[in-house]
Amino acid sequence: MKKSLFTLALAFAFVFSAFANDPAYESAMKKQIQAMKTIQSPEQSQAVANGFLRIAEVKNTEWLPLYYAAYLQTIAAFRFEVNKDQYFDQAMELAKKAEKIAPNHSEITALQGFITMGKLSVDPMSRGQELSGQAMQLFGKAIALDRENPRAVTMMAQMEQGMAQFFGQGPEKACGLARTGLELFAKEEAKVTEDYLLPTWGKREAEQVAGACK
Repeated sequence: MKKSLFTLALAFAFVFSAFANDPAYESAMKKQIQAMKTIQSPEQSQAVANGFLRIAEVKNTEWLPLYYAAYLQTIAAFRFEVNKDQYFDQAMELAKKAEKIAPNHSEITALQGFITMGKLSVDPMSRGQELSGQAMQLFGKAIALDRENPRAVTMMAQMEQGMAQFFGQGPEKACGLARTGLELFAKEEAKVTEDYLLPTWGKREAEQVAGACK
């Protein structure tokens, strides 16, 4: 009995290792991540997002392709003249699909908060009261899930900065969070190699918030 259980455990370990180290998947992901850096138009953004979605169809147990597709839709809505609500809604749909694969994941939760910030920015006067609280809750949850996640801390810093400006309050809380975010980015950068597939975005946003601090 013990021998058969040991054999079964080895079989599971082998299968897990094979999926975790899939050269074709890793190569395709690295190609798309590099392509993200060259985007200059909504059409290019959609083409790269579609590439991630094709990977997601093949590797339907991986959350990262859906995450990056959602992130690209979010950035395109901020960056280009597109139907912003439509893009943010598509991004949230993709982020929720990623969440089903990896529940309670700090990166996915932080991205959902970022998308919610985007929805808020489309019409802050009518959406601010509802969506600002939702975004803050998502960023708070993302930080609680992983206090070493620089994106969660940085996005919370942006929200705190906006809230302080709106209510005429001091920037101390936002500045403290931004500085913490930059420290976390420095730690993260020490781990990043050419084979790194996890998210690394957000340092520029942390620098912007920190730059506004006296």
